Amino acid sequence: MTAIDTAQSAGDLGTSAYNRLKAAVRSGELQAGDRLIEKDVTEMLGMSRTPVREALQRLESEGLLTYEPRRGLTVTRPNHQMIMELYTMREALESKAASLAAQHASDIEIAALASLVADEANYFDDPARLSEINQRIHSMMHLAAHNRYLLRSLQTMNDTMSLLPTMLGAPDRAREAHEEHVRIIAGIQARDPLVSGRAAEDHIRSAQRRRIQWLIESGNLRQQLADGS
Repeated sequence: MTAIDTAQSAGDLGTSAYNRLKAAVRSGELQAGDRLIEKDVTEMLGMSRTPVREALQRLESEGLLTYEPRRGLTVTRPNHQMIMELYTMREALESKAASLAAQHASDIEIAALASLVADEANYFDDPARLSEINQRIHSMMHLAAHNRYLLRSLQTMNDTMSLLPTMLGAPDRAREAHEEHVRIIAGIQARDPLVSGRAAEDHIRSAQRRRIQWLIESGNLRQQLADGS
């Protein structure tokens, strides 16, 4: 094997380690605050330290991992300021995606979106399934916007959003989110970028209000204030 082949092989392993760790964060297998010790990660992935170290460094540079004093590398625990910043960007990006989808989505993509939203109403009592469908709705809408640069920004934001627990476990929020999805899709079906974009803005603002309420009621906000974060 040549030096180039060896370098490519190491790079492929690093990418594989990165993708597997990111998937573990997105699925909740690795949760906010969990420690990641390099030796343990190498055993978990069945890889040597070099690709694992590369993957950990890459995830840290993207903000999914954070170095905490006395604890080492951990899955990032979003604080209040980070959450507010995330929702500010999410509102802008999701609104633009809905607006572009109204203009550029194919009839088949719109039909797929409508089908997903209709299916959502069958799972108000199943938060895990509901969360999965919710992700599919938003992913389909992002793809239907037909803008690769917007898609890239949304994928980065969604990676960070995965650090937060779903709010769809509350039945009233599940129904509320579904009604908001219905309004977004109606705007897209009508090929009205203003209506769909505004509906997406309202949807994200509603989600943000629920998130802040959760922070207060769960005690996370008080803890963050005590920690100075």
